[in-house]
Amino acid sequence: MNTILLVIEVIILVGFSALFSGLNISLMSLSIADLQRKAKLGNRDAEKVLPYREKTHLSLASILFGNIAVVSAVSLVLEPHFNGFLAGLLSTILIVIFGEVLPQAIFTRYALRFCAIFTPLLQLTIIVTYVFSKPIQLLLDKLISPAEHAFHSRHELGMLISEHHNETDSELDDDEVEIIQSALQMSEKQVGSIMQPIEEVYWLTDEAILNAETVDQIKANGYSRIPIFSKDLTRCFGVLLMKDMVDIDFDNSPQPIRSFKLHKTQLIGSRTALDTMLRKFFTLRTHLAPIEKDNKVVGILTVEDLIEEIIGHEIADETDHMLARE
Repeated sequence: MNTILLVIEVIILVGFSALFSGLNISLMSLSIADLQRKAKLGNRDAEKVLPYREKTHLSLASILFGNIAVVSAVSLVLEPHFNGFLAGLLSTILIVIFGEVLPQAIFTRYALRFCAIFTPLLQLTIIVTYVFSKPIQLLLDKLISPAEHAFHSRHELGMLISEHHNETDSELDDDEVEIIQSALQMSEKQVGSIMQPIEEVYWLTDEAILNAETVDQIKANGYSRIPIFSKDLTRCFGVLLMKDMVDIDFDNSPQPIRSFKLHKTQLIGSRTALDTMLRKFFTLRTHLAPIEKDNKVVGILTVEDLIEEIIGHEIADETDHMLARE
């Protein structure tokens, strides 16, 4: 009977040691910032654990007091039944294997879930050891400043996102992963790297005359916007929209460019970052911007070009399909 009672006592004490040890390593492994984000998203486990993780030193001191008390109790329970050396050896083996190694290996795998389950035990431990753990918390709070919140770099975020690629368990599909990765690189890319070079751009001067032949050429290529530059490509007068010409009979009445209302745009430096360019498109209220370098227009950039760079795919419209068939 005494042996059975001894076994039960040891199992209970080693079990509490395992819980305290697991709580210690799992609670400390959780990031306060991660818990705050999850709590804002409605994760109930995070909501339960966050207050104890924010009071790090109080929780840590309480857990350690509880763990040390249980470990000491194991030795005291075993000592009357074994000699001192054997009792110490046996308690050490039990605590190391079942009270430290196994629970820490298990708890760290599901840290948040286990911490949430055993928050009542943690709360009880804090209450019981409060007289001893509170002064330690105050001392540690004074000696050790709170850890600063460390933000991920752009490259780290990109690597985190790339881990979702081709993973069936991820909530992000491959298209979302590609878009996020491209968006993270926007500030590192310049408009000069994705613009359409001026040699490939259809443009007119402010002195040009629009006749039937010119309009037919514009229609055949599917252009909806025509930038108007000076001959030396040092100025941009604006953008001519095809929709402004639909009611004009160019066969009988050629029209000079200057007779049309040109929609204003702004010259953009070739070194402008893509994220800055995106904001500029919002404020400029235009879909086309000329790109300059050394005070000379070297190309154009459209909203479509920018979107294609973000999503990583070319956007083909009806005109592209028609030209491809031809």
